Amino acid sequence: MEDVALDSLDRQLIEGLMVDGRVPLRRLAEVLGVSDQTVVRRYRRMRAAGLVRVVGLPLGRRVGLFESWLRVQCMPDATLAVAEALARRPDIAWVKLGSGGTEIHCMTKARTRRDRDVLLLDKLPRTRRVTGVSAHTILRTFSGGPDRWFGLDALGPEQTAALERPAPQGPPPTERYSLDDAELAMLAVLGRDGRAGFPELAGASGLSESTARRRLDRLRELGAVYFDVELVPTALGYEAEATLLLTAEPARLAQVGAALGSHPEVPFAAVVTGAANVMAVVVCRDTEALYTYLTERVGAVEGVRQVEVIPTLRSVKRAGMFVEDGRLVDQPPASS
Repeated sequence: MEDVALDSLDRQLIEGLMVDGRVPLRRLAEVLGVSDQTVVRRYRRMRAAGLVRVVGLPLGRRVGLFESWLRVQCMPDATLAVAEALARRPDIAWVKLGSGGTEIHCMTKARTRRDRDVLLLDKLPRTRRVTGVSAHTILRTFSGGPDRWFGLDALGPEQTAALERPAPQGPPPTERYSLDDAELAMLAVLGRDGRAGFPELAGASGLSESTARRRLDRLRELGAVYFDVELVPTALGYEAEATLLLTAEPARLAQVGAALGSHPEVPFAAVVTGAANVMAVVVCRDTEALYTYLTERVGAVEGVRQVEVIPTLRSVKRAGMFVEDGRLVDQPPASS
């Protein structure tokens, strides 16, 4: 597969999709000041190269998913095989290797408590060459999910405003939303391609096209579904990726989480259970930029008592997409 160099227009296109993953490409072209054909060609090129993918995902706290962040320690010769086995599970959202290749980080999104417990209490402990497992429940997310990543800084405020969907009327719903079989079938399609057309969604769900459109609009209005842009950071020049585990004073947990979530270097930040009670994924240009971020940005956040930095050695799965040779693919790599 040929290498694709991304320029400033590509970055604007990507950020536009981060604002609204299903924005019509003709509308995106209008906001960016280029032709429809240019935007269509650029998007198809990046998607075909496995550099960018729009995915539609259920919001865990709204639909009752049991979300946990796992640290799995393995013998060095077994880490990749265990990581790839975890990546094949549909209830695992992303999988990374860190800590010198002996530790796996992954995010579970189990539909039931039993499914989560079987993985944590039965399957992983009995897996050969696994030497330790720790599970950390996601208590509150401060960036990631429906909140887009601000790291690209490619669009101006007026362009962003022109692409944003109107805010839902009234207060946000707090009760859990139960997805039915038709909606689950639609999400199975959107999890592979968040820009799938309504004929495809209708065919998968057994609904009419107009009903599928209304269902998806309602799911978005209720905050049960959001659209994420998954990308390969190295394609945009971000060579240093790491997971930060921070220990914050309890009285400053919300303040620390909000501060990290506002940093453009952080695509994901959450308060979690455990001794290290804040977890953040950090993406920087290089290790020098990572050092600057730690000393100047994290160091300035009041209430942080301790920080553990775990460099990401390899991504195996990102937002449901498998990663092969730095590209997003639908199926597990052949080497798996």
